[in-house]
Amino acid sequence: MWLCALFDLPVDDAAARRAYTRFRKVLLRQGFMMLQFSVYARFCGSEQKADLICSRVRDQLPGDGEVRFLMVTDHQFGKMEVYCGKKRARTEEPPRQLLLF
Repeated sequence: MWLCALFDLPVDDAAARRAYTRFRKVLLRQGFMMLQFSVYARFCGSEQKADLICSRVRDQLPGDGEVRFLMVTDHQFGKMEVYCGKKRARTEEPPRQLLLF
């Protein structure tokens, strides 16, 4: 399960830029990686884990702008097509998980 955060936050004054930076750092601390400037994603092992991460980030939303969260399965995320210029690139791989017995 992948949790994607898509956001459009104002950066028209110094206070808005600080709020944008604070929110971006919240995402990074929660394990998100940047896919594009305002699109971040994080692999979660289950829907319950994605809900937990989403609620943690939701508690620290900035006062202005728009933020959306989207959950997609690993299979759906893997079907994403990524291009750098006209050359196709690989999608991000989910992190390897250790099995403990």
